[in-house]
Amino acid sequence: MTAMSQAASMKTLGLTCPALCHIITGALKLPFCLAVVSIAVLPSVSSTPPVTPAPLSTLKFGSKKGLRTFGQNAHGKKNLNYAKAICNQVDVPLEVVHLTDEYWKNVVSYIIEQYRCGRTPNPDILCNTRIKFGVFMDAISSMEFDFVASGHYAKVVHPSADQMHKDSALELSQDTVKDQTYFLSHLSQDQLKRLIFPLGCLSKDKVRKLATKFDLPNKERKDSQGICFLGKIRFSDFIGRHIGEKEGVILEAETGDFLGNHRGFWFYTIGQRQGLHLPGGPWYVVEKDVKNNVVFVSRNYFSVDKRRRLFRVGFLKWLQGLPPNQISQLQCKVRHGPGFCNCTIIIEHGEDGNEDIAVVHLSEDDQGLAAGQFVAFYQGRTCLGSGVILESWDDQGFSVCAKAFENARMEDKSLLGKPVKIKVKPETVATESCQLDGMVLSNQRPCKLST
Repeated sequence: MTAMSQAASMKTLGLTCPALCHIITGALKLPFCLAVVSIAVLPSVSSTPPVTPAPLSTLKFGSKKGLRTFGQNAHGKKNLNYAKAICNQVDVPLEVVHLTDEYWKNVVSYIIEQYRCGRTPNPDILCNTRIKFGVFMDAISSMEFDFVASGHYAKVVHPSADQMHKDSALELSQDTVKDQTYFLSHLSQDQLKRLIFPLGCLSKDKVRKLATKFDLPNKERKDSQGICFLGKIRFSDFIGRHIGEKEGVILEAETGDFLGNHRGFWFYTIGQRQGLHLPGGPWYVVEKDVKNNVVFVSRNYFSVDKRRRLFRVGFLKWLQGLPPNQISQLQCKVRHGPGFCNCTIIIEHGEDGNEDIAVVHLSEDDQGLAAGQFVAFYQGRTCLGSGVILESWDDQGFSVCAKAFENARMEDKSLLGKPVKIKVKPETVATESCQLDGMVLSNQRPCKLST
């Protein structure tokens, strides 16, 4: 489909067309995973514009054994009812594609295994790549359509009719706060060429106004939060259900002191401060010993001499071919959100069948890098692709002392004795001025000093 014919097709469907209504429905939001995903399949373009749109296909992930405990079945039915109500409202048939087993195999099982290995994966990126635009596209391959449209906040720029051999490009949406290119950054070029995102030129506020105009049943639903397939379930409960608990020790990174116990290293990620239950904080997770089930913590996590700028990225996927060996003017995201960080990458080409590795150097520190996270690369408004963080930081990262490592390797942890009594960090009152991380605080107020 050419850019002109694509526009003509959308114009034929119209702003108030069922397809766009359904796309807005997906954006407001029917959770994509373990529930219902609203994806509109646009009719093929021909010399005679279609009189009625093709059936709207939705993805449905039912209750896999092991998840039924968390009540996802009722949650999924609620979202399916929303989809049915909208399709009835606009008189469009609804088709449901069941991909429960595929989702469990390709996303949920992978996530559980990654956490078991001490990594921090991103289920939303995997769901887009492997399910929504992976096995779903295979499932509807017998249907005649030109593009699949979804309610993601992103843009796809397709080549013109006389340059169809060129690649399509993934670009930032108008709403940079809600932009979802990070979650789409690991798609293949073949997947990208079959997609359009009509909401990419709209803000979330505009989408809600359109939903009100169309009087959609879910027009007042709150934005979804957290991990897509869990709904309102806490992630720690999910992990505990599938991996279990195994008591381990918490050690202070700088001293090796035994501070307390934890339920299992897989409940913690680098930079985390919640769930440690230690007095005198805040305490942050700075490192994990997966083999010995030990979590290292510190109160000096944001100290200026602990730099986290260099890390390695594998499992690279580039949307528009391979990049040069070195790129010095890029931006990247290590998590979903509007913030970017300037970076330089150097490609280390794999030998003997090994995959390429990207060495990434950030222009500023990032305190939350963790193995298993995805990092997406950008040049201007164009998303170039993404990969998975293999190593969180280099030898300039947070230093764990030799005593802490020695205590972590101790087979009989009872020899550590009882947890030490944690002293509260000292505070001093800034009578005139206090220098803290390069900023001068001139008013009289407590100023916490690192010890």
